[in-house]
Amino acid sequence: MAADAVAEAPEEQQAPEAETKKEQAKPKKDAKAKGKSDAKGKGKSEAKAAPEGAPSIAAHPRAVRSIARVKGWSGLAGFVIAGYLSLPTSTFAGTGLRAIVAGLICYVAGWGAAVFAWRRLVVLELKAREQILVSELLARAGASGGGQTGARDAP
Repeated sequence: MAADAVAEAPEEQQAPEAETKKEQAKPKKDAKAKGKSDAKGKGKSEAKAAPEGAPSIAAHPRAVRSIARVKGWSGLAGFVIAGYLSLPTSTFAGTGLRAIVAGLICYVAGWGAAVFAWRRLVVLELKAREQILVSELLARAGASGGGQTGARDAP
């Protein structure tokens, strides 16, 4: 019996070691899976994110609201106009299908046009703000150092 107890002890010790090896292997797989998902997530967010300091339409509150409004109205207008124009030429199912397709096309076209316009508007707003700040800075510099002459003024 003592031999059996001794023989069983190594088996019991081996079993927990095998379980620990399995448990250690599982977190590695989980860590690899998390690393892959993190890498995938980071790549997508980095691709979407604009470089730091660059203007972003998504961060501009008026642009976001305006683009959403344009998408909705253009999709609705495309749906209604296509549905109205195709009523006399087809069945209701054909008319509905044409109206839905036209609505989707107008939705995407409206979205593209709104983003195109707001990209330019955001840049123009930044330039206008920059000009205001530069003129204020020059006005302050002129008011505080009016008696100084620069190297350009010297004959």
